[in-house]
Amino acid sequence: MSIGDNRFDSLDRPANAGVPSEHFYRFLRSGHVLRSLLREFLEEDFLHKVPPHRLTRSQFCFLKLIAAKADLQVGELARALGVSPAASSKNLDRLEKLGLVYRETSEQDRRVITLRASSMGVALVRTYESLKADHLEPVIEKLGQEKTELLCELLEEVCGGVLERAEHPRQTCLRCAGYYLPDCSFEKFQGECAMRPRESDGEVEA
Repeated sequence: MSIGDNRFDSLDRPANAGVPSEHFYRFLRSGHVLRSLLREFLEEDFLHKVPPHRLTRSQFCFLKLIAAKADLQVGELARALGVSPAASSKNLDRLEKLGLVYRETSEQDRRVITLRASSMGVALVRTYESLKADHLEPVIEKLGQEKTELLCELLEEVCGGVLERAEHPRQTCLRCAGYYLPDCSFEKFQGECAMRPRESDGEVEA
């Protein structure tokens, strides 16, 4: 079966809708494969290689955001990751028990509890990012700067087009997995950026 003879062509479609081109299905196929590789190979698989802790992907997302943003509040974290307060508390309890994060009372407002990553937590995130770079950077280098820049521009254009059509955008984004850019082109579609530093924070440590 060729790409153009995709089995999904037979699904009921509006009478005025044309049959998607083979490029449409090729894009979907490549996009899903890339997503699976990034999530399963470069994220979940690597999490099992970062000793001495075994974190779930969700727990690592919590840790990475806490390590990247100073004085993050508990409520901000739950909202940023789109989880319930109960799920947020459960993941935080696990990370705190492992000594990777800790809670502290804000000096400005004693009613506010903020989160910080311990030196062990920061080191774990850096080890993970180093593993990811070791595996992915050679692929990017082989692709070359010109192709890489073109690929990024095309991906940003596609992502922006999809976000423009989103009916229920999230209040906060974090779709970049914490790879923050000050001039993010997606923030205008998604509202608050969980990674944007407060004015008093200064630059976020990489």
